Amino acid sequence: MFGLGKSSGKSWLGAGRFTALVALALALASPAQAQDTRLAVGASFSILSDIVKAVGGDRVDVATLVGPDQDTHVYEPTPADVAKISGTKLFFVNGLGFEGWLPRLVKASQYPGKLITVTKGLKPHTMVDEGRTVDDPHMFQDPERVKVMVDNIAAALSQADPAGAAYYSERAKSYRGALDDLITWANKQIAPIPPARRVVLTSHDAFGYLGQRFGIKFLAPEGVSTESEASAKDVANLIRVIRRTGIRAVFMENISNPRLVQRIARDARVKVDGKLYSDALSQNPEATTYLQLFQHNIRAIAAAMKENR
Repeated sequence: MFGLGKSSGKSWLGAGRFTALVALALALASPAQAQDTRLAVGASFSILSDIVKAVGGDRVDVATLVGPDQDTHVYEPTPADVAKISGTKLFFVNGLGFEGWLPRLVKASQYPGKLITVTKGLKPHTMVDEGRTVDDPHMFQDPERVKVMVDNIAAALSQADPAGAAYYSERAKSYRGALDDLITWANKQIAPIPPARRVVLTSHDAFGYLGQRFGIKFLAPEGVSTESEASAKDVANLIRVIRRTGIRAVFMENISNPRLVQRIARDARVKVDGKLYSDALSQNPEATTYLQLFQHNIRAIAAAMKENR
């Protein structure tokens, strides 16, 4: 049945009614889609949507499914979402299991366009999550890997819209340059901090690629997905680590329930340093684009790690 998510354990809508609503939504959406001359594309979540918009510029119209401050891991598609992507020529996704609902959405919509996995060509890290070895899908936390994603986006747009190929290529080049500047800037923020102090606690294990790029160790009570449940043993171990090592860099995330991190911080007798943006942009001005999101995270992490003992 369409729309099942691990977190809820039940579907919000029966299969028959869902099919009827999909048909109605498609019928209502068709006239508006036909009027737009820009290349209609879709993106699975807000960070990816922002990058597609940066490359596509005013030649594309991007429909986003999982919006700012929303959690892609536990998202459940709706009939309106099916209608939203049905009129697009391309649908950009992260892949690597990040969008666990994607097969159901594609099947329900009978998607006629082309599915573009932007992480194609990148080798993922593997990690153990709840006893299973899985790929870490959060490559967008590493700007160096995002450059490859940008190239994949530009190539797909150029194939779908050959007349705009030079335009997409130029915008992709400009965005890669911005990412290079971002990496240089981030290295300067992290470099003064002794390696032994580069430790951060967050809600779920979303920052592994960032940690590898800049030499930061991230600890998290939850696994690669926010659907993962932290065991009492893991939570107790984290509290002991914080007390023993003097970690002060403790953060919530914009997509996660803050209670678990707040409990760990309270029991470890440390304060929560604020919020990091992990799997989504935000309506807050500090993270309305990917470049802003990354700058905010690095500033917050660097400042907090300086307080580690």
